[in-house]
Amino acid sequence: METTEVTDLSPAWQDALEAYERHLRAERGLSEHTVRAYTGDLAQLAAHAEALAIRDPAGLHLRALRSFLASQQVRGRSRSTLSRRAAAVRRFTAWMARTGRCDDDAGALLVNPRRHRELPAVLRQDEVRALLDAAAARAGDDAVGARDVAVLELLYATGIRVGELCGLDIDDVDQSRRVVRVIGKGDKERSVPFGVPAGRALDRWLAVRGTLAVDGSGPALFLGRRGARVDPRTVRRMVHTRLEDVEGAPDLGPHGLRHTAATHLLEGGADLRSVQELLGHASLATTQLYTHVSSERLRQAYTQAHPRA
Repeated sequence: METTEVTDLSPAWQDALEAYERHLRAERGLSEHTVRAYTGDLAQLAAHAEALAIRDPAGLHLRALRSFLASQQVRGRSRSTLSRRAAAVRRFTAWMARTGRCDDDAGALLVNPRRHRELPAVLRQDEVRALLDAAAARAGDDAVGARDVAVLELLYATGIRVGELCGLDIDDVDQSRRVVRVIGKGDKERSVPFGVPAGRALDRWLAVRGTLAVDGSGPALFLGRRGARVDPRTVRRMVHTRLEDVEGAPDLGPHGLRHTAATHLLEGGADLRSVQELLGHASLATTQLYTHVSSERLRQAYTQAHPRA
């Protein structure tokens, strides 16, 4: 298997995990990161099941699945990790039943541990302005600097994921309508608008993109120093580095800018379903987290400013 290092498992477990990994990639179209997480969780389930003398995943039962989650809790795994692993197990057993690899879905009654959702850190609007102004001041005539400004502007303007940004091609950007075509999770396509400042930053970057382009650059919108499509790790490092220029700002990565964009949209009066569509959330419940962020920020402002708070 490509993403799961498993040793000393029975042939039945090996076969099932490899087939499920192919299913995640080919049929569900999940990202490499998600496939790696799911298969890693299931590798740990397999090891636990083998310790219980369950040498074939068709022999899984609810007690074994509960025992697996209990062992994870004893090892100090967080509630979010337990929740993810329970979901991975349930999807796996449902797939087993659906494909005829077992008679019953052992995970159908497995309770998903309630996940404690912490409020994500976000930037204030003045901190965003300081971030973008500092990045523009540092850019000068440097092509990489122009790219970084365009990346920051587009991340904040659209709230797209870093993987979605790195996957953009030049033709995905429609400057006349100021929208960008994004391929999100599950290969779902959506169009996301961006504002005038992001459009100007993109124009400046595209004017100098050719200085980094090489024969193998292809249509990639954003390029690394060697001319290849920019890597998400490069973008993450850049965002962390640029935020060091903003005094008092939390240390965020690209996903922090996504949280920030969503929060500022809701604070500005955008409705929840519009923000859900922009972010590409499958569930409205995921987007609703940002209403709690806005409420918390309002409470903090009230506490600091009201004389009788």
